[in-house]
Amino acid sequence: MRATFSGGENTPFWLVNNLQGLGSPEKNYGFVRAAAFRDIDSQKRFSWGAGIDIAGAWRSSSPFYLHQLFGEVKYRALGAMLGSKEIWGEFSNPRLSSGNLLYSGNAMPIPQLRLGIFDYADFWGTNGWLAVKGYISYGMFTDSGWQKSWAAPESKRTENVLYHSKGLWLRGGNISEFPLTGEIGIEMATQFGGKAFKDGETLHLGNGFKDWLKAFFPSTSTRKTFLGEQTSVDGNMVGAYNIAISWIPKSDWSLKAYFQHYFEDHSQMTFEYGWKDGLWGMEVQFPINPFVSALVYEFLYSKDQTGAVNNDSSANVPEQVSGRDNYYNHSIYTGWQHWGMGIGNPLAVSPLYNRNHNIYFFDTRIIAHHMGIEGNPIRDLNYRILLSFSKNWGTYQYPTPDVLDNFNAMVELTWKPQKLQGWYGSVATACDSGKLLGNSFGVMITIGKSGYISF
Repeated sequence: MRATFSGGENTPFWLVNNLQGLGSPEKNYGFVRAAAFRDIDSQKRFSWGAGIDIAGAWRSSSPFYLHQLFGEVKYRALGAMLGSKEIWGEFSNPRLSSGNLLYSGNAMPIPQLRLGIFDYADFWGTNGWLAVKGYISYGMFTDSGWQKSWAAPESKRTENVLYHSKGLWLRGGNISEFPLTGEIGIEMATQFGGKAFKDGETLHLGNGFKDWLKAFFPSTSTRKTFLGEQTSVDGNMVGAYNIAISWIPKSDWSLKAYFQHYFEDHSQMTFEYGWKDGLWGMEVQFPINPFVSALVYEFLYSKDQTGAVNNDSSANVPEQVSGRDNYYNHSIYTGWQHWGMGIGNPLAVSPLYNRNHNIYFFDTRIIAHHMGIEGNPIRDLNYRILLSFSKNWGTYQYPTPDVLDNFNAMVELTWKPQKLQGWYGSVATACDSGKLLGNSFGVMITIGKSGYISF
């Protein structure tokens, strides 16, 4: 059970975000949650898993959530998952990071069929020096009803939108022989199909086999759009490059540096316009001590977005110039969000915060610093601290008259007494200040019980 008590403009930022969609900016929200899981045994050649996770909430987007419901199987390195399951982004520490640029764990899980190699598998004949993982998935967004009830009249919304995602990563290095490893990968996702409503018009966006194929192989759209709008590819295609270098000696500490570069459509997929935007991060796991066990620092820059100039070639101006990428937004779809929460990094404030009830990201041009720290000062007690500071310029389409600053902080204490097996409790205090989200202060209290069920 979790309850928050807040004063000010909203529930403080870090009591809302990166909670897999169960947070709410509405003050004094909470939920009661129950779940049961069977985990896959990674050591076995064949194994299966399943999970069900339900929540009843108050002052939230919905009074009831079927949060997770999935089944999965594994044979050797190959895996399959069907259903709705919490998935976190690559390379980002889910407890301390501000969040992956493509998948941060900020939004409600998307039901999907996911096939691939989910954990690194060694290439034959490389003796563990080269490994690969990847996946392909198709699914469907489930927020049609929420959009219809929440979106402002005549504002843009969608129904029955389909989902596609794929990723591929390579890892080089064998830590049993040498402590340095490197990883590189690309992940892409697409919103496609369904129906869109805008300016009193309805557009059917196609759910046929060709549309599913175009989602896999992004290609130029020939579909008639609202008021003659043109899109560079069919659907809302987004993606990110991921690069990481890790130093993992045989002692009990490690260091990882990583870089994530986000892109919309094709303009930032290549080096044609330069890679000015990205998330630079560093994670340190310290030797056992009573002060700090892990530290994450991240720097986010998203001001460029391929520049402020955009021109589609025509007879009068034949030169095509890509720009104004408008991260996380789209001219037809409601952007890279699910149930009002951004699927990418939450420092680009989610549409659910918008008091005008437009499903739009109004602040995506950002410079931000973020730090996360955790430790175990005594055996049963863990602490976690999150600190974020950002400057925000709005978007190219809706720039802010002034640069808006934003500061978010949270301190959380979690107690897991060994004498009370499976019980845990936590208290978190958090605050916001600045012109972007205003001033807020709040407390979050969580009480839970977990354990094994054997037959």
